[in-house]
Amino acid sequence: MDDGEAQLRVRSVFISDVHLGTRGCQAELLLDFIRHLSCDKLYLVGDILDGWKLRGGWWWPQTHNDVVQKLLRLARKGVEVVYVPGNHDEVVRGFLGVHFGGVVVARDWIHVTADGRRFLVTHGDEFDGVVQYAKWLAILGDWAYRTVLLVNTLLNHVRRRLGFGYWSFSAYLKVKVKNALQFVENYEIAVADEARRRGVDGVICGHIHKAEMRPIGDILYVNDGDWVESCTALVEHFDGRLEIMEWAKLRSWSMIARTRELARVELEEPQTG
Repeated sequence: MDDGEAQLRVRSVFISDVHLGTRGCQAELLLDFIRHLSCDKLYLVGDILDGWKLRGGWWWPQTHNDVVQKLLRLARKGVEVVYVPGNHDEVVRGFLGVHFGGVVVARDWIHVTADGRRFLVTHGDEFDGVVQYAKWLAILGDWAYRTVLLVNTLLNHVRRRLGFGYWSFSAYLKVKVKNALQFVENYEIAVADEARRRGVDGVICGHIHKAEMRPIGDILYVNDGDWVESCTALVEHFDGRLEIMEWAKLRSWSMIARTRELARVELEEPQTG
């Protein structure tokens, strides 16, 4: 999508795991996504802020502040914004039911799509046994994860300079590690079970940084991904159709294509003098 194209006009948008306050946050890409976005409803599905990291040391560049301002501006313009906190921004759970700046804070939410399907919207950390019963281990794992994300950021900086698109090193490691795959599968089943218990048609969550949309029995499991690895969002179109958008890949390839097109035009232009 080039900057001159029309906005992304959709009914609803779901984003999670932005992790503002960490060096792994892809704030620039999220700002680019928001600039192209036009929607009626926006769900912030947890871990928008990273309180775990901020408690250990403050790091808050201007781009992170810009993300907050852009989100609040959407609310002021009439977009219905629902904030469902996660484990990294669990401090926000102390404000459940509170409206601030046009944003409502909720433990979870039932979203009804345009075609009448009902989805439980939850961050999903309550279905992660490590977070619930061994928080010290979760914090240690978070430190190791942020180290991998730093490598991921440096690697993609080099790739951009060489003209290549975005590639997630951390997501690649997840696919290669058997225990990680088993954890993801167990998590997905647990979240789907909760949706089934609630009597809804599906669940929309985040937490594990793995965008996915697939049926688990009679439940449609949807994970909107993250903005540190895959840079993905879930969008609902006006007919109720759900789609996972991989914004990093979309923007990377469009930019590469635009660069190649400009180079081709320059070669084809007649030389004067």
